[in-house]
Amino acid sequence: MHKNYHVYILTNKPGGTLYVGITNDIIRRVEEHKSGAIEGFTKKYRLHILVHYEIFDNPYDAIQREKHIKHWNREWKIELIEEGNPAWQDLADEFW
Repeated sequence: MHKNYHVYILTNKPGGTLYVGITNDIIRRVEEHKSGAIEGFTKKYRLHILVHYEIFDNPYDAIQREKHIKHWNREWKIELIEEGNPAWQDLADEFW
C-alpha cells in the first residue's frame, strides 16, 4: 500500500497564529486538531483551520519540507498560504 505524507499549516483566523506540522494521515490529524484531542500549542491557540498542505511520496522529503518551512519567517509562510489559498479558506472541507 502506497502511503502519502502531508506537510500542513493550520491557523485560527486569516492572518492569525500559524502552525506547521507533518502527518501520514491528513484527515485523521485535522480531525484531531479540530476536536481539540491534541494537547499543546494547537489546542491552546485553537488552530483548527487547514490553510495549506503539500503531499509527498516519502517521509524524508516531507520531513525536510516541514523543517524548511518552520524556519521561514512569518511573511514567507503567509505568501505560501496566499499563493494557493488567497481567501484563507478551510481546505479540510475538500476531504469531507
